[in-house]
Amino acid sequence: MLITNYHPEGMLLDTLENQQSLASIQAMESAMESGTILEARVLSCDAAHNLWVKLPCMRGVIPREEGALGIREGEVRDIALIARVGKPVCFVIERITEDEEGRPLAMLSRRSVQEQCRGNYISRLCPGDIIPACVTHLEPFGAFVDVGCGIASMVPIDSISVSRIAHPSDRFFVGQMIRVVVRGWQDTRLCLSHKELLGTWEENAAMFHAGETTTGIVRSVEKYGVFVELAPNLAGLAELRQPVHPGQRASVYIKAISPERLKVKLILVDICAQTAEPEPLHYFIDSSHIDRWLYSPVGSTKYIETVFDGAIS
Repeated sequence: MLITNYHPEGMLLDTLENQQSLASIQAMESAMESGTILEARVLSCDAAHNLWVKLPCMRGVIPREEGALGIREGEVRDIALIARVGKPVCFVIERITEDEEGRPLAMLSRRSVQEQCRGNYISRLCPGDIIPACVTHLEPFGAFVDVGCGIASMVPIDSISVSRIAHPSDRFFVGQMIRVVVRGWQDTRLCLSHKELLGTWEENAAMFHAGETTTGIVRSVEKYGVFVELAPNLAGLAELRQPVHPGQRASVYIKAISPERLKVKLILVDICAQTAEPEPLHYFIDSSHIDRWLYSPVGSTKYIETVFDGAIS
């Protein structure tokens, strides 16, 4: 298991150690000497795209080229800096100097922390490693996450859950702490997945029983029926008997559960709400690494498996 001190930005902000390290000039000098990674919230981004952060005992600035990996090389656009305003950032203190008016000013570097994170943590990750991440923004094609110190990666929409969703916002919200599994690398880009952590077909089906009525979320409406999600990795098919729309929460009667065909037959009872908010996620895997994941039950006519061998299709 890979032990790390590199976390998604925001996790250190309110810790006692972080607060004490920023409480006084003497404490900040000690943190500077030890190279302690700290966090504070960005107050503004000036016209030169320097980031000004809120510190208890002095002003702090992250010069533009120290704002993120790739800014100096032109590989990352400055919008990555502008987008940090109002949000926590990690940094190390490079020096404490004075501004034009003789007031103390802390010169900070976020890029140095990201270099450490990439070299000491992210580059050492292996396919199958399970790591924490924080959702930073959502696009139709996937969810962008912070995997450590503001370094971004993405979970494609088809890797978020087995149950198909129209948009990542159906499953995640910005600022949400989640877990992700490393699939491998494409060039220098870390490839992630999420659905494997949400349980196999059998694990999800075990939460439901034929003959009971429960609620689910309408995910798609087809000519032959309505797909209703009972859990992120389990959906069933109901006959279309009344007008429904994707995203609505509905009550359904479970008519039958068929492991050999990966089928759940449902009867649509009623519409409960016009829209359904993302529910808290339940992870079935507690370990920090998996080598393979078999979704299908033994004897099923469908075989769905993920092998974490680093191969990215």
